[in-house]
Amino acid sequence: MIRKVFAILFLCSVALVVQAQPDTDEQLAKQFFDNREFDKSAILYEKLFVKAPLQEYFEGYLESVLAQNDFKTAEKFIKKQIKRNPGNHTLAVHLGYVYKLSGADDKSKKQFNEAVDKLEPNQGAVIALSQVFYKYKEIDYVIKTLAAGKKIMRGVYPFNMELADAYNAKGDYVSMYKEHLEALALNEAYLGQIQNILQNYIGDEFKGAKADELRIQLLKRIQQFPDRSVYAEFLIWFFIQQRDFESAFTQAKALDKRSSQNIGKVLNLAQICVSNQEYDVAIKCFDFEVQKGQSNPYYSYARAELVNTIQKKITETSNFSKKDLLDLEATYNSALADMGYNAQSISLIRGLAHLKGFFLGDPIKAIALLESTLEFNNADPILLAECKLELGDIYIFTGEMWEPALLYGQVDKGFKHDAIGQEAKFRNARLSFYKGEFEWAQAQLDVLKGATSKLIANDALELSLLISDNTVDSNYVPLAMFSRADLLSFQNKDSIAMLTLDSINKEFPGHSLSDDILYKKYKIDFKAGKFQLASEKLDQIILNYSDDILGDDAVFKLAELCEKKLIDLEKAKKLYQDVLLNYPGSLYAVEARKRYRKMRGDGLN
Repeated sequence: MIRKVFAILFLCSVALVVQAQPDTDEQLAKQFFDNREFDKSAILYEKLFVKAPLQEYFEGYLESVLAQNDFKTAEKFIKKQIKRNPGNHTLAVHLGYVYKLSGADDKSKKQFNEAVDKLEPNQGAVIALSQVFYKYKEIDYVIKTLAAGKKIMRGVYPFNMELADAYNAKGDYVSMYKEHLEALALNEAYLGQIQNILQNYIGDEFKGAKADELRIQLLKRIQQFPDRSVYAEFLIWFFIQQRDFESAFTQAKALDKRSSQNIGKVLNLAQICVSNQEYDVAIKCFDFEVQKGQSNPYYSYARAELVNTIQKKITETSNFSKKDLLDLEATYNSALADMGYNAQSISLIRGLAHLKGFFLGDPIKAIALLESTLEFNNADPILLAECKLELGDIYIFTGEMWEPALLYGQVDKGFKHDAIGQEAKFRNARLSFYKGEFEWAQAQLDVLKGATSKLIANDALELSLLISDNTVDSNYVPLAMFSRADLLSFQNKDSIAMLTLDSINKEFPGHSLSDDILYKKYKIDFKAGKFQLASEKLDQIILNYSDDILGDDAVFKLAELCEKKLIDLEKAKKLYQDVLLNYPGSLYAVEARKRYRKMRGDGLN
């Protein structure tokens, strides 16, 4: 019995060795090839190919022979395969390549042309032949192959996208665009794919000759095919990439008027403009929808967002008067008088409550407005959740800390897997921070570091690091003072917040909060429109704390400040470059690169 078992094990081991031998030969052949021992790799690849005529063994043997400049052997080998496989026209390309390496250009071209001429109406065969030409960097023959395939397939398969890739490889962007736009004529579903390709090809800022050519071709297509909305949609996207939102609005408006099937395009643009803080164009977009009248299915939404966007434009500039705020309040009241206080006007009510609570000093009225929305039947649950978050914020503004925790908790519980639920959890953690409950705040923030919303995850990480870096010892007093200053700033009591921050420096000189204090002061100065003072705070962080956590924040924010507020473009450009050079892993690196390239204006792709 024991002998029988050993016999079986021996036979199994022999079988495994035999079975493993080809893999061993293949690995050894590759190793010889990588070590440039081409004579040895050629022997093994030939042996492998005889046993199993696979493409990888064919190419391994051919490349090994050609690496030794043994063109005769390579020619003989390929001709032998052609006799065995007369229908495989890719072999002619390999043979042509051998002739080219040996200096026989005429014979090479003859083989290449014959391979293309013998193409049959088969999509796979056309693609396979073009791939072999790609392998040998014969881009003109790639194009010739695909063009021939397009002709013989007679509309069954157009090869537009493959041709566009080939023209891209050649650097012929004029022909590439033509193929892409022709592909859209056949199938509009290609639009998103083509836009992604061109975004990488043209570059971040869509400037220069490449962008101009695309714009020209799109305009020609729109004129030639006025009923094909896909080209107008493409042009709107193009203008958005150029940040030419006015031109995008002109096109979106024309598209909307042209066909009822394009309703909503202007609103989509409005939302993009708001996210890019292009409030003037966003206001035009929303007003365009409002002017259609109440029969417009988007009327209520557009009317509300029109007023809310006006509020953003006024309050985010840090340069508004009391009259601006009162005029805005009147605009809200007029809109609500028109639409009524109901489930359809929740967004307006919330906007008015925010204005009253945070800017007009009437939190009591703000709370009453928001509480009234919670009584509306059939209201959008997300909108109601947003009202609860706003209500919680206004309670904090008044100094009430118990109600906000309940409201945030309700939204967190009701929308656990949604972004608004994560936002509620973050606000609850921030509330705990304001109250000095640092360990509890830290626990909630740790959960949010993996939030699906990048913005929430970043905010959670920032606050979590602030807490962890400043609770290493048992003295929580400095951090408690800082959290109080943060709360005071949230309540628009910025002068007291500044005094509180100064007192930390006086009582605890050289504390690890020093850079956080400067950064908080920068935020307060920025909110007040004191941009020069704000820049000085960032300068101090860069000078004294560039290697700390807020180093990259300070450099990027100072660059942004110089670019958009202080209009010192040279300094801004240098600072964006500093982010790239000194903080390559920063969360700001991608945006810094875009802005640096835009300001440098050299059209790099």
